[in-house]
Amino acid sequence: MTVKMTEDWIRVCALDDIPVPGARVLRRPAGPDVALFRTAADRVFALVDRCPHKGGALSQGMVFGERVACPLHGWVIELATGSAVAPDEGCAMRVPVHMIGDDVFVDFAAITVRATSVVEP
Repeated sequence: MTVKMTEDWIRVCALDDIPVPGARVLRRPAGPDVALFRTAADRVFALVDRCPHKGGALSQGMVFGERVACPLHGWVIELATGSAVAPDEGCAMRVPVHMIGDDVFVDFAAITVRATSVVEP
C-alpha cells in the first residue's frame, strides 16, 4: 500500500515507545484522544480511544492478535477496521497510521474531516 505523505502526517513516536503487545495514548487538547496499538507482530494501528459500546478507553484493554478487548465490558474490537466483533455491533473511528522505518506517523486531519462529515439524526 502506498501512502501519500502530506503535511497532515505527524510523527508521534518511535515503534519502541509502544509496548508489545499493547497501547499508548496520544492525548489531544482539541479533539478525541487516539490510541496507538502494537501487536506481537509489530503491526501498528490507531483508533479513537473510545469503545463504541459505553465509551471505555480501548487503550486500557488487552491486545491479542489484531484485536483489543474493551476493559469495561469485554467487547472485542478489530484494530484494522475499528469494528466490533459479532455479536456486538458498532465501530470505533479508525485513524490513519503509517510507519517509516521505526517512526510512527498519524494523520490527525483525517479525524477532523471524517468527524465534520457526520450528520446527526
